[in-house]
Amino acid sequence: MSHTDDPLAPPPVTDGGELLAAQGIRKSFGDTEVLRGIDLELTRGEVLVLIGPSGSGKTTVLRALNGLETPDAGTIRVDGGPSIDFSAPVKKADRSALRDRSAMVFQQHNLFPHKTVLENVIEGPVQVQRVPKGQAVAEALALLERVGLAEKRDAYPHELSGGQQQRVGIVRALALKPDLLLFDEPTSALDPELVGEVLTVIKELAEEGWTMVLVTHELAFARQAADVVLFLDHGVVVERGHPAQIFTTPREERTKKFLDRILRPFD
Repeated sequence: MSHTDDPLAPPPVTDGGELLAAQGIRKSFGDTEVLRGIDLELTRGEVLVLIGPSGSGKTTVLRALNGLETPDAGTIRVDGGPSIDFSAPVKKADRSALRDRSAMVFQQHNLFPHKTVLENVIEGPVQVQRVPKGQAVAEALALLERVGLAEKRDAYPHELSGGQQQRVGIVRALALKPDLLLFDEPTSALDPELVGEVLTVIKELAEEGWTMVLVTHELAFARQAADVVLFLDHGVVVERGHPAQIFTTPREERTKKFLDRILRPFD
């Protein structure tokens, strides 16, 4: 998965550029159909933002792209390779291929409480990717410096603020050198005054060319950072487009009502 000797650099953009294409993704939990035919495409260096009401299926989309959830139907193609068809039994190697190409940043940080910041960051590279420990430590320290947390290398998660913990979560994802970064409402568990420090890091990553899919309720941030916005409701993509179009002149009435409720709740 390593693309460069620089742990801070995103994977290079290649000719053609398509990193991921999903078609007809469906997923049910019991009698509840959560995804009802999701299509999306992602090119290298692109930032795709998923918005929509709670329960619309946004997190399930991320988990399907990461291999944490197995869709009931549909296909996913990674980097121009063969499509994985989820209507048939899925090989462990195919699921692993999805997980190996991406890294998830969760709402609740999910740091190991008994490990230091540095130990949390090097866990994946050393234990999963078999990166030599010395190399993993050097790259982890460079990444921690990048987000302003070098001095916290020996701290434990309970000694950090929520914003610091989430920045460590981002560093832990970057340490895996993924092709695709997935963010599941990365600021939803933070106090309002801590949101900005996390969004600043994510915006800088977008500007540097990292390929990302974000689920977020921070609509002002989505408008600034996204290349493409998808509005989901009841497990379907209701509308997709450039953020300027989605947030200014949405075509679909369901999109307009959602944005009015979020952006102008007291009108």
